[in-house]
Amino acid sequence: MIDHISIPTEAGTFDAIASGPEDGRPVLLLHGFPEAAIEWEHQVAVLGVNGFRAVAPDQRGYSPGVRPEQASEYTVTHLVGDVIAMADSLGWDTFDLVGHDWGGAVAWWTAIEHPERLRTLTVFSTPHPAALKVALQSDEDQAMRSQYMRDWRERSTEKRMLDNNAQAIKQMFEWRIRPSHVDEYVQRLSEPGALTAALNWYRAGKPHGAADKVGVRTMYVWSTEDVAFGSVAAFETEKWCTGPYRFEMVEDVSHWIPEEIPEAASSLILENLN
Repeated sequence: MIDHISIPTEAGTFDAIASGPEDGRPVLLLHGFPEAAIEWEHQVAVLGVNGFRAVAPDQRGYSPGVRPEQASEYTVTHLVGDVIAMADSLGWDTFDLVGHDWGGAVAWWTAIEHPERLRTLTVFSTPHPAALKVALQSDEDQAMRSQYMRDWRERSTEKRMLDNNAQAIKQMFEWRIRPSHVDEYVQRLSEPGALTAALNWYRAGKPHGAADKVGVRTMYVWSTEDVAFGSVAAFETEKWCTGPYRFEMVEDVSHWIPEEIPEAASSLILENLN
């Protein structure tokens, strides 16, 4: 069973899906762009059945109750602050953190800045921030892959993405995930202000300060058909993890790992938790 819950914080109220006993070991799952909490539907249900308390929120800008207008309110500092605020609101002193895509970046930064709050870290697709920086500086392929991050800061992006019944958003998923999820993502991002809020994550600017190494027990899962992140950043990530580290490479899978191979992704999360 999956429940729909609200998580009140000083920034506003986050919408979320949840499963499992209230007193189960807590797991927070962070979605990417252009998705929402339902990216983790399968994983939340599986974790709940296994006795964990799994919660996946619609993050800042995706939850209508936390949708500030200014891009400056979508910095990594704000996004990490939301993670801690949600954990506090849920009464979680420590918790396991899972992230994908942008949610993966926020998960890395949370582990860097608040390691005392995390039991484990599981990240899909997104390399450690410092590993990505190394790749951007040394690997022309990664620089080309990441060009979209700069392009999407342009103010014409919203119109381009929503034109022709949001064909550009639909094409991002490469027809690899459930059409019903794609339809819901398009519907959500078509609401007034929603796509601008999601794109403000890209427009907010770079994090202040360098990304330190992570000492939390970490699993990083990268797929060979990922269009956003290449092998240089993926293999570099290990150098930025000082605690127990596990790297999983999955063949012939796209960027959308949690939704393209949900059963395998759920199993990997459980393995890292256990």
